[in-house]
Amino acid sequence: MSGQRMDRAVAERFVAAWRANWCRVDIDAVVAHFADDAQMRSPLALTLTGSPVVAGAENIRAYWRKAYGHIESADLRILSWSWDEVIARLTVWRQLGDTRASEFMDFNAAGRVVRSEAFYGK
Repeated sequence: MSGQRMDRAVAERFVAAWRANWCRVDIDAVVAHFADDAQMRSPLALTLTGSPVVAGAENIRAYWRKAYGHIESADLRILSWSWDEVIARLTVWRQLGDTRASEFMDFNAAGRVVRSEAFYGK
């Protein structure tokens, strides 16, 4: 999906691929959707790195390997998603085990994630 201008149909395919990549814990495939200068914000990042923001695709890759590299698969369920065409934002509501989360991803004109932020709850 990277390299394609995002619209609702592309966003739907992105969500399916994103879920499949996370279920396989294929961190390289997930990071491939990010622009080189992307920023990711997460409370888990704060816990693991001391900063809530991880900047740059390579740093995001290293962070996710630290956070999730020890597991081989994940039963990630997509609860819902929405695409906002005006601001090029995808919001995904998901669940892994008993943890629910929402995450938004902002896309550039080339269809790459430039900013994401995750929110967790039970």
